[in-house]
Amino acid sequence: MTVTSEQRYGEFVVVRRHEGQDHVAELVLDRPKAMNAVSTDMARSIAAACDALGADRDVRATVLTSSHERAFCVGADLKERNSLTDADLVRQRPTARAAYTGVLELPMPVIAAVHGFALGGGFELALACDVIVADATAVVGLPEVSVGVIPGGGGTQLLPRRVGAARAAELVFSARRVEAAEARELGLVDELVEAGRDREEALALGGRIAANSPVGLRAAKKALRLGQGLDLRAGLEVEDAAWRSVAFSGDRAEGVAAFNEKRRPDWPGE
Repeated sequence: MTVTSEQRYGEFVVVRRHEGQDHVAELVLDRPKAMNAVSTDMARSIAAACDALGADRDVRATVLTSSHERAFCVGADLKERNSLTDADLVRQRPTARAAYTGVLELPMPVIAAVHGFALGGGFELALACDVIVADATAVVGLPEVSVGVIPGGGGTQLLPRRVGAARAAELVFSARRVEAAEARELGLVDELVEAGRDREEALALGGRIAANSPVGLRAAKKALRLGQGLDLRAGLEVEDAAWRSVAFSGDRAEGVAAFNEKRRPDWPGE
């Protein structure tokens, strides 16, 4: 796939656009020498890239990938953490947290392409996405309690929303690693593909998603996210508000017209 543009955020994060996928952004974790361990600098770069992507109305889908052949991301940079004082750790916390919330709060659909190790904060970055595509080499888990901490990038909240409270508790408390087949069975990942095909399949899914209304996609994601955990009546009110935000949009008018005229829609994005 031919790269048509590339924007680097710091040393360790790249956003790419590809020929034939004008509305799909690839957000690349690019610290291969450390298997994408998230340092303070890398966390800052992830947050900055997400800020830019969130403001880009041309992006209809984002795919989170890794430049390392054997790992998506192994989590926090524990070598760096070992050098931090308690005061340093307190100061670093907002920066680390901003990386995970940056991915979580992207307004468009986000797909993670996972291969190899996705552990701790690495798996939390994937959990912050809407869909996780994993290949047969994937190994996922939240092992934080084995080093005396807890999942602090959203794992204790996002994992039970995927697999239920009891299953999440077992996985967090045991700190165990889960290989690809079991991860798919448990719902830790959404699609399982052949080894080496996670990025290709995730980008293809991103392209299919990006063919749809950008207004509709953002509103649907907002409704899905805001409705989680609410009772049905409250959730339906969230859905109604999201419907009202798109019902009178240019995208809605174009979508209906294109359907009746049997042509592809040309979305105005408003």
